[in-house]
Amino acid sequence: MPIQNRIADFEADMTAWRRDLHRHPELAFAEHRTSAVIREKLEGFGVDEVLTGFAGTGVVGVVRGREPSKDAIGLRADIDALPILEETGLPYASATPGVMHACGHDGHTAMLLGAARYLAETRNFAGTVYLIFQPAEEQGGGGQVMVRDGLFERCPMDRVFGMHNWPSEPTGTFNWRVGPTMAASAELTVTVRGVGAHGAQPHNGIDPIVVSGAIVSALQSVVARNVRPTETAVLTIGEIRGGHAFNVIPPEVTMRGTARWFTPAVGDLLEEAFTRIVRATAEAYGARAESGFARSYPAVVNEEASTAMARRAAAAVVGPDRVVPMEQPTMGAEDFSFMLNERPGSYIMLGAARDGANPQVHHPAYDFNDAVLTTGAAYWATLAEQLLPRRGT
Repeated sequence: MPIQNRIADFEADMTAWRRDLHRHPELAFAEHRTSAVIREKLEGFGVDEVLTGFAGTGVVGVVRGREPSKDAIGLRADIDALPILEETGLPYASATPGVMHACGHDGHTAMLLGAARYLAETRNFAGTVYLIFQPAEEQGGGGQVMVRDGLFERCPMDRVFGMHNWPSEPTGTFNWRVGPTMAASAELTVTVRGVGAHGAQPHNGIDPIVVSGAIVSALQSVVARNVRPTETAVLTIGEIRGGHAFNVIPPEVTMRGTARWFTPAVGDLLEEAFTRIVRATAEAYGARAESGFARSYPAVVNEEASTAMARRAAAAVVGPDRVVPMEQPTMGAEDFSFMLNERPGSYIMLGAARDGANPQVHHPAYDFNDAVLTTGAAYWATLAEQLLPRRGT
């Protein structure tokens, strides 16, 4: 179709943009080079406005259609990287040790830039498209900060849409879901305070390592025995630190973990049970424990009408047979949820599996699949033209 054909002309450029971004990854709220590249490209494409002042490094490109209209939509891409040491061995691998684009945000940015170039060139729509380049999705909740910084006041859109590459699904397919799609999340912290002692004289101390083990075991009962079997939740301790010598009982152990859920009631239940079990288990062993349940992102909840719009645009690009429902929501979290809490919208997945070795996101050997760059850009462009049709078209 024409959109794909025209955007196909940008494929080499989008690939070059993506690989340049991959080589120069930046962490949350420090995406200064990335932000400058985005601004330069948008200005070069001839968009109507380039807005800054959102979450420090956030950028919004504004493209107005050939016909005036009050209708407006937002298309969002995330731009930050992860604190991971890259192990791809690629020619364009990260030049910043310990930082890499391990989730495909380099590809998300390149796809939205490709759509921006097309939309600024053709303007085959009525109304306004806001191209949202958001920092700090991985850490820091940049989506929430952009909202706080007046995103929807400065950019009065009716709906907002997001997309993520999905390397577990076939390349060029789209996956959609109505309602809860990605989980709410919280960061868990525990500090267990005991009494240090010689390892050969445990009776002189209160062992926080033993207490921590009991807490971890007890926490497994929360999802298994407190959450309704028809609900979904996760409570995981992923880090335990304590002790400096093989024959010394340390005075303190710290733990960190994560909780995930979809409905507010389950989130409240997890927080109450986590707090109670940590405190009571420590006390049962004669120790003391402090805990924290810091909620980070709410659940991503796709609105039904917006999801139908997203499906229609995806089907126009890849065909209806390649637009398939997600059988289950994912327990991953996404701060696009803050935008969906302000405006109706939908978050869709773009299949990007590779043949052979296919590392998943957040893996040190992961690399975005450039084969889907034109598909993603065409989806964005199609969505804009379908949702903001010109009169008589």
